[in-house]
Amino acid sequence: MAVLTESSLRSQQYRDKLQESVLKLPKGTILTPSAKSFLQEKKVTVEFVELSSEEPNEEETSVNDESSVSDLYNHDSFKYRLMHGGFIDEKPEYMTSLHSDLLVFKDHLRIVLRGKLDSLEAKMIEGQMKLVKYPALIDDLSELIGFVRQILRSEVMEEELGKIHLLNMNEHDIREMSHQPEKYFGEGYFTPDYRMGEGIVVLNSIRTFVRETELSAYQAFKKEDGSTERDDIILALNRLSSVCLIMMFKYKTGDYNKVKEG
Repeated sequence: MAVLTESSLRSQQYRDKLQESVLKLPKGTILTPSAKSFLQEKKVTVEFVELSSEEPNEEETSVNDESSVSDLYNHDSFKYRLMHGGFIDEKPEYMTSLHSDLLVFKDHLRIVLRGKLDSLEAKMIEGQMKLVKYPALIDDLSELIGFVRQILRSEVMEEELGKIHLLNMNEHDIREMSHQPEKYFGEGYFTPDYRMGEGIVVLNSIRTFVRETELSAYQAFKKEDGSTERDDIILALNRLSSVCLIMMFKYKTGDYNKVKEG
């Protein structure tokens, strides 16, 4: 399937074809509204044909005498590729780049995940502003922000994320500390409450948004058997939410109590 734009119709590739009253296109081709208007102005009717059954004829040949309608969709002559097949010159507003020249619809699950990661970073920065009087906590959040950016870059570039190391803890340390808070903080799990202070409220909000982002990542990379294509990203977000929980315990037990004056 391909999207045909007005600019494509105005190109040399179609110039001779538009001298005829009928333009034959591969079945499934999508015409943009401006392309439809352009063809109406030219009084050209579109006929959609099955490439597998159509014999090439004079009307279907391109200006350089190549043999079939499919030659109209030579990749080299178009700026973008489409995930669902085909090529276009102009990026529609309802599409965006997955990577390089490959376009997808804006509700593609990986694009949704990128939006979640962007929002997560924004929420952490907002948290820093609200908790600016706690320098150590701000520094820890800065490290988490950097980690979120690494995850986003890893997803976009399709690169392995690598080993997790946050706040002087590896992934196993994070799991151990978050699963045994009594051992490390002297108290067990608790239900957050506004009376526990602004730090608990902000960190819990960040933690729950990390969990939402982890779910979005699972949806984006889920395979038919339930496993994922990017276990590294799923693991990273899982441990990140655990780090947020650890920070909540640190705040609650006074580890961040040194307040910046002024």
